[in-house]
Amino acid sequence: MNIIQLESELTSLRAELNNHKLYRALDTIEDVQVFMEQHVFAVWDFMSLLKALQNSLTNISVPWTPVSNSATSRFINEIVLGEESDINELGEPKSHYEMYIDAMLQIGSSTTQIENFLSEIKQGKSIREASVLVNLNEATFKFIEFTFKVIDTKETHKIASAFTFGREDVIPDMFFQIINQSKTSDNTYSKLTYYLNRHIELDGDEHGPLSLKMIEELCGNDAKKWEETLEISKLALQHRIALWDGIYELISSNKTVEV
Repeated sequence: MNIIQLESELTSLRAELNNHKLYRALDTIEDVQVFMEQHVFAVWDFMSLLKALQNSLTNISVPWTPVSNSATSRFINEIVLGEESDINELGEPKSHYEMYIDAMLQIGSSTTQIENFLSEIKQGKSIREASVLVNLNEATFKFIEFTFKVIDTKETHKIASAFTFGREDVIPDMFFQIINQSKTSDNTYSKLTYYLNRHIELDGDEHGPLSLKMIEELCGNDAKKWEETLEISKLALQHRIALWDGIYELISSNKTVEV
């Protein structure tokens, strides 16, 4: 198997994600608020995927020794630079998570749940314990639970698969849909629009193609690794679709209550 074959196997799932009914449901600012209050957990857990790759593919120990693959090391370090200390629309260094929180505050989304969740994590609670304590939506919990199950395998190609095909590779298409379907031309959305456009720019032009090369480097000629990469990639996309299903149901239920 190779990258072209692998991406071909994922075509139907990607099409399902890119044509999800959630995008058409983002009609009002209230809809986007609900979306962001759940999606922020995916913005957050992405960083753990990235840090797991950084731990595996670069050397952060002391005394330092050279890594076996400088190309993948450079790629991960570039991603960390962009995700953990990018420049926001005001020219200030901020992580993408912090930029997303700023966008949530601008449009009136509540950040209480994610902040309480992280507070519990900092106090040593497990993902499941923290999710229960903050009453996290089941679909959102299952999404982040899958992320940490993959990380817990400590198998770099599997973590890279979830990172690349569940996140980096699909993000440009996914965010393009959100920009098209929601009223992001409104000034109320300026920070969200900047965040989304920044991701499209980075992931479509730089991070996406580089992440595919990373997969090729990690799998090489190992047929078993390619098969496992395909399996994890499918699961990652299925969990993203399930997350979107969950958010769609929340938005729909809110509209039903309003009516």
